[in-house]
Amino acid sequence: MPGDSFPSVRMLASDLKIHPNTAHKAIQQLVREKWLEVHTGIGTLVAKRPVPSSGNKTGQLDDRLDQLVVEARSIGVSMNELQEEIARRWAAINDPESVE
Repeated sequence: MPGDSFPSVRMLASDLKIHPNTAHKAIQQLVREKWLEVHTGIGTLVAKRPVPSSGNKTGQLDDRLDQLVVEARSIGVSMNELQEEIARRWAAINDPESVE
């Protein structure tokens, strides 16, 4: 929940049995994506996610779309294949019984 305390790097690494550097990178990524906020003297807290305004919705997807396109191209997926897969998954989320 927004405002809840998030585990420290050391606790997260211990709980997940991962290297502290990996935990640190994960936390930093969550901070960059504004899922977490770091407050000096308080610690890391779960962020309150802003409700996207209609003009800002696509802006929030820019980085993720760039990553998706780069990854798809790197494994040889065509734009048509990517669009078809996105459409299939969109339909599955809207009506899971409509997709086989």
